[in-house]
Amino acid sequence: MGWEMNQDMSVRINSDKETRNFVAKVERISGQNLRACYQCGKCSAGCPMAAYMDVLPNQIIRLAQFGFEEELVRSEAIWTCVSCLTCNNRCPKGVKIAEVIEAVRQIVLRTRKDHMNFEKLPLGTLRNVPPIALIGSMRKFTS
Repeated sequence: MGWEMNQDMSVRINSDKETRNFVAKVERISGQNLRACYQCGKCSAGCPMAAYMDVLPNQIIRLAQFGFEEELVRSEAIWTCVSCLTCNNRCPKGVKIAEVIEAVRQIVLRTRKDHMNFEKLPLGTLRNVPPIALIGSMRKFTS
């Protein structure tokens, strides 16, 4: 991944093969054209989980556009998204942001890195959580 801060505070982004491969992989898995997003911010403005995200939905798209894989896979926002699809409905360019977020989650899970270990949850928690919530969480957070 290539970027560097110049002395005049400008940022230079290097588009190496690894970066292009990541962008292509996100576009292939999500079925979305990342370049269509022009950063209006309507997705983030309507997101009910934005206050809890370390990276907002429009920022996720921007990081994906520039191929910042490490920043995206380390982000908690990809796991915080509840897939309510509000961002998809608000996008004036028709970019399905929720699918892009899901694509990044899939990239992480395909490396066999689970986000949550259900075996470590307290038994009391498991008893009080609706079974459908557990199943949904297992599908979202584990490979």
